[in-house]
Amino acid sequence: MSAKRARGVEQEVAKEATYGSLPLTKAERVWGAGDFSWVTISLAIATWAFMTGGATVLLVGFTDGIAAMLIGNSIGLAIMAFGSVVLSQRIGVEQYRALKSVFGIVGVGIVVFTIVLLVEMGWTSLLGVLFGRAFTEISNQAFGAEFDTFGPFVTVFSLLAIVIGWIILSRGPVTISKLNRFVAPGLIVVVVFMMVMLMMNNTWDDLLSAPPMAPFEDEQLNFMMAVEFNLGAGLSWWPVMGTLARLTRGPRAAVWASWGGLFIGTVIAQIVGMAAALMIGEADPTAWMVPLGGPILGVLTLLFVGFANVTSMASIAYSTVLALKQSSGRLMAKVRWPIVCAGFMVLPAILTFFPAFMYDQFMTFVVISGAFIAALCGVIIADYFILRKQVVPVRSLYASGREDPLRFTGGVNIAALIAVAISSVFYLWIYNPITLETLPIFQYTTATLPAVVLAMVVYIGLNWLLYVRGGKNEYRAADTFAAAGRK
Repeated sequence: MSAKRARGVEQEVAKEATYGSLPLTKAERVWGAGDFSWVTISLAIATWAFMTGGATVLLVGFTDGIAAMLIGNSIGLAIMAFGSVVLSQRIGVEQYRALKSVFGIVGVGIVVFTIVLLVEMGWTSLLGVLFGRAFTEISNQAFGAEFDTFGPFVTVFSLLAIVIGWIILSRGPVTISKLNRFVAPGLIVVVVFMMVMLMMNNTWDDLLSAPPMAPFEDEQLNFMMAVEFNLGAGLSWWPVMGTLARLTRGPRAAVWASWGGLFIGTVIAQIVGMAAALMIGEADPTAWMVPLGGPILGVLTLLFVGFANVTSMASIAYSTVLALKQSSGRLMAKVRWPIVCAGFMVLPAILTFFPAFMYDQFMTFVVISGAFIAALCGVIIADYFILRKQVVPVRSLYASGREDPLRFTGGVNIAALIAVAISSVFYLWIYNPITLETLPIFQYTTATLPAVVLAMVVYIGLNWLLYVRGGKNEYRAADTFAAAGRK
């Protein structure tokens, strides 16, 4: 083979690893701990974090709100990391290909085309709407207009955000990483500036004594609902972090950067959102940044925050698009990466025509998403850490047909899907985010923790009966494949 042809083959393999399903080699893992930290921080400090902080003070005051955020995010992010980051990073395989060992190849497709696709399209649309609101407010200030922040102008800018997000996404993770090195530090400065502007017009005593905006009579219930909401926010990173983490150079860089970066970025932005909601009555900085920061600094700040929403959109969409390619079988195998990315953006673009609905249902969306993701994480943690003892047969992830040792039952791990279904229903029985009805146990355990434990128990029991005791699906096999980059 000529040197030119050999380089061409290497480039194609590297391209397939980045945009397809092959395991990454050590050289192809492009992010160190610092790179991944900037990615996760810039992901976390998007407008949704301000909204999460603002929604928290519907139930609790500032001090209890900080406690709820610290508890909820720390636990939610830990569950998320053990349910996604560790598995994908250690074997260097795209998250949804790796999950074939848990759900089966058809089972992964069911998960991706139901839970994952709807959740991530919802987040992408929401980021577009928040971008649209920011630039509508900028237009109002720059031209003296009075465009409705839920009107058609928001949709126009939202669609522009989705187009820009598609351009960034179509260029791959290296471009995303380079942008985030600039965006993340800038966002930290912006958040500090926002907090300074808020406190120049208010005192700490005003902030600490401000009452919740719409609490229930039971203070314990208010606090646990706030914790549960922040648990859902932490869990919501599950669909994207595994695939992003595989691009890191070591397990510690992946786990600590994902947990720490998201935790720090989220909590900082949430505190600003809480302060804004309590002092001004609105968490979204598009509503108060220009009046507080002035026509120049305020507009520049909104420009930066708006652009950060686009980079977040590209980051979360990357892993979802990869998941769609993996789960579609031969359907999308030869479809070019930019085309698949464009297809993913279609539904989010449609949803931007309903900006008020997307904005108003934010809290309900986060909690319902958390119900299903908590169940998924419980199943994955039980399979990878307890049943497989952190040994995944990497070669088997790429087998197919009758030669596939991970085919379970027709490509579906029945135990996994049953456990997810039972756990999700159990969650919504303990806490219904639509009616806000709860069982007494909720005030002591939240709904997430019992749902995760139940998913683990049901899965281990059913899986042992169906597969493990018969020695099927390589639960007792040793993997001789040396995973790329394992340390």
